[in-house]
Amino acid sequence: MWKAIKRWWKYLGAKVGLKLEESADPKVQLEQAITEAREQHRKLTEQAANVIANQKQTQLKLDRAMDEYEKANASARQALLLTDQETRAGNADKASSFSSAAESFANKLINLEKQIDDLKKTLLEATQQSERAKQMVAQNSAALQKKLAEREKLLSQLDQAKMQEQMSTAMTQLSETVGDDVPTFEQVRDKIEKRLAKAQATSDLTGATVDTKMLEVEQAQASAEAQARLSELRTELGLSTAPPPEKKVEEGQTQEGTATG
Repeated sequence: MWKAIKRWWKYLGAKVGLKLEESADPKVQLEQAITEAREQHRKLTEQAANVIANQKQTQLKLDRAMDEYEKANASARQALLLTDQETRAGNADKASSFSSAAESFANKLINLEKQIDDLKKTLLEATQQSERAKQMVAQNSAALQKKLAEREKLLSQLDQAKMQEQMSTAMTQLSETVGDDVPTFEQVRDKIEKRLAKAQATSDLTGATVDTKMLEVEQAQASAEAQARLSELRTELGLSTAPPPEKKVEEGQTQEGTATG
């Protein structure tokens, strides 16, 4: 049961993190990353400063120990000379006192030699650590400068991406319905083209009918002119004018009807 709750809790955390990541402003995230990088560089610089300070402090201790060693060595030599001088002069007490002093300086020299040896080893390690710290700070500084330069490039790319997204959104809206009661551009265009096509078709049909009527009128006119010319020719030739075919038919029908009666 506890494992299931823990697994569900991790899932919720990941889901919330994903939602936050999707809704987060890249520009704000970029500034957060730069701020974090600067903070890390500051901490690294402080740590490196402590390492370098320790190396310098060790160097000061070594220098001081070596100075003390030189002084103790000189004092030991002087004590031995005085011991020898007093011994030759027969001053046993003074000779013993200077001998004790020489022994004390000798013990101090031994301790200083050990201290100097330890300080040299410590200084060597501190110097190596100091050099590594300097290199790390230099490398991190170069990386930070690179990130700062890249930030400007990323901000420019982000602005370009936003403008491209706005342009894409605007182009998409041209082909989408603006509202429930507003037709799209494509719908209006189809409607106009359909209406134009229908009007052109109707005009073609109307034009065809008019042309037919005009042809019939022209044929009738030509026939009338031909009959008039034939009538003139008959008159010139002294021929009788032939009755129309319709009249002959009517006379024939009349004679047929008379005979029948």
